[in-house]
Amino acid sequence: MTIKDLSAQTGYSVGTISRVLNNQPNVSERARRAVMAAAEASGFQLNVNAKQLKQQHATSILVVVKGTSNELFATLMEAIQSLAVKLPYPLLVEYIDEDDNEVLRAVQLCREKKPLGVLFLGGNQENFRKDFHRITQPCVLVTNDASGLSFSNLSSVTTDDRQAACRAVEHLVRLGHRHIVVVGGDRAVSDTSRLRYQGCMDAFRSHEISFDERLDYWAGRYSYADGYRAVQDLLARGRQFTGLFAMADVIAIGAVRALRDNGLRVPEDVSVMGFDGLPIGEYFIPKLATISQPVEALAARSFQILRECIEDKGEARYETVPFTVAWKESVQILNSEE
Repeated sequence: MTIKDLSAQTGYSVGTISRVLNNQPNVSERARRAVMAAAEASGFQLNVNAKQLKQQHATSILVVVKGTSNELFATLMEAIQSLAVKLPYPLLVEYIDEDDNEVLRAVQLCREKKPLGVLFLGGNQENFRKDFHRITQPCVLVTNDASGLSFSNLSSVTTDDRQAACRAVEHLVRLGHRHIVVVGGDRAVSDTSRLRYQGCMDAFRSHEISFDERLDYWAGRYSYADGYRAVQDLLARGRQFTGLFAMADVIAIGAVRALRDNGLRVPEDVSVMGFDGLPIGEYFIPKLATISQPVEALAARSFQILRECIEDKGEARYETVPFTVAWKESVQILNSEE
């Protein structure tokens, strides 16, 4: 039951219904009694916090999280929430599937909730090219580069995905690995996967290592389950490899489980390299070698830039934070070039 339903039921205008329910003047006693009787009979309950919620939305920051099982984004959200709790900016958090259009969802929410600004955790550049012009609020794209999009209200904070993936594969190569498979996402919908794939190709070309995309690249979701499925499928197709680069730690962990379930040891038979630097990697057996992204820096800079753009009308800016290569127990030296 809505105010419009009460209007249709009683014959009074929506404005009159609203004035009655909010106990405002300029309403006849007859109308007041009729509206209140209809509301009580229908079980209608006025949300007394509606005005407060509207005001809260007008001071809020919207966070659109692309991917419901991406643990890097879960860690980022925890860091962002710890920053926001100290400031007068309540967060509105919206989780979407990693294949959904984050920009169109933000357009809808900006129209409905009217937040002061938007943080996008993950995104696809094509979605921004087509639809971002419909958003007027200051925005920051986190973990993806927006510098090539040239929107005056869209900043970005990211690591260099291409260079980092290149370093990850080079790390395996320098340890002596020549038969390497790569597990990542759909490059058509994921800029992150596309850039990390390009980094892998850079490393293979520079070291003159052959790589057959049809046989040696497995595309799925950034999840434990798809990391597991990738290895099962690669082994079922007869692929032989001593190194595996996973474009996310969750993929790497799923891959390690599948390798072990197939009687292969990590790292003695297959070395596994991840990407993200999730805390769970430190407690996994074996400890996960990975590209470590500075989550606290990503969260802090993204939130700070958005805040400055909201409060000071600052211009868009694009920052790249450094990554580190964490050589842990899941990789093994075969024949080091160093």
